[in-house]
Amino acid sequence: MEIKKNYKKTQIACYLGFVTQAICANFVPLLFITFHNDYDISYGMLALLSTSFFVTQLVVDFLCAGVVDKLGYRVCVIVAEITSGLGLAGLSLLPDLLLVPFYGILVCVIIYAIGSGLTEVLVSPIVEACPFENKDNMMSLLHSFYCWGWAAVVVCSTVFFSVFGIDNWRVMALIWSIIPLYNIYNFATCPIEPLVEDGKSMTMLELFRTKAFWIFIILMICAGSSEIAMGQWASAFAESALHVSKSVGDLAGPCGFAVCMGISRLLYGKFGEKVDLTIFMMGSGILCFACYLIAGLVSVPLIGLIGCAMCGFSVGIMWPGSISISSKALPTGGTAMFAILALAGDLGGAVGPAIIGSVSENAANNLQAGVLAGIGFPVVLVISVFYIRRKYR
Repeated sequence: MEIKKNYKKTQIACYLGFVTQAICANFVPLLFITFHNDYDISYGMLALLSTSFFVTQLVVDFLCAGVVDKLGYRVCVIVAEITSGLGLAGLSLLPDLLLVPFYGILVCVIIYAIGSGLTEVLVSPIVEACPFENKDNMMSLLHSFYCWGWAAVVVCSTVFFSVFGIDNWRVMALIWSIIPLYNIYNFATCPIEPLVEDGKSMTMLELFRTKAFWIFIILMICAGSSEIAMGQWASAFAESALHVSKSVGDLAGPCGFAVCMGISRLLYGKFGEKVDLTIFMMGSGILCFACYLIAGLVSVPLIGLIGCAMCGFSVGIMWPGSISISSKALPTGGTAMFAILALAGDLGGAVGPAIIGSVSENAANNLQAGVLAGIGFPVVLVISVFYIRRKYR
């Protein structure tokens, strides 16, 4: 008699995997102003931390295309949790052990970026391979846990800093490292199925020969930039450009952004069958363009914070939506397809924050000018989705 597999455990492990990724991507940006004041790190160098995080993920994404199928999903996803936990824990020690604190922060960022990159490539196909119904809805729901993890990072960190002081951020880093270290057990014991039967998945060369795949790459670059450029700088933007306190800035900026993004993904996860995904994504791109304009031009703090938060709602469906479209169009894309799409998203994630940081620094540390420089990505996304709707519907 065959024992029924508990895919609910797989689902929980994957949810916590995305929560871990949210911690890795969004905890350090909450400390940008603290690092700037305590360690005298410039905005340009702070932007380099975000860029290094996503460039590391980009390299990991590229390597995953040829490594994961050989080593297996379970081994690789456990390595992802180990490196994520070690990188976060290292933040509490390494910056103060080195003569140049920036290098200590950078090393830790790169270590947990390896885990985050592996998580990004592996978790979506692990869920895709499970025998769940309504895969599009499940994918959107899965990605919503990144948003809830992000919101939890902001809220819990803000409460901790308010009670114990921002000087104890190293303790908070240790606390956050517990989640990925605990999730090692979940991934070690849950059922994991192969995404595509051996020998039937497309090669990288076949993928690159497919015209539609290039459009999906453009979509992922724009989705990554639109989402991560605003998300990474939301805390510093609220504090510096809108002149609100750190607690208010964190709760209304990155936390509002994350919650609105989670609501967008949750709504699509619940009602996605009744909505045309391409229409939803084009509307989201237009709203994203408007939000960048509001945040970049309006000097009233409340309106600027609303624009920042609503930007989260507008980008919510972009990343999982692009993955869903690709999975339907290329069902035999396999690990290589997910890895390259993640690579494209991380490329956008590396470019977007870097543009904002660089433009801000060149504009006398004016973060609003930097935010305004990010409006091109949602425009290209809308054009790309419109092309897909006309050409590949």
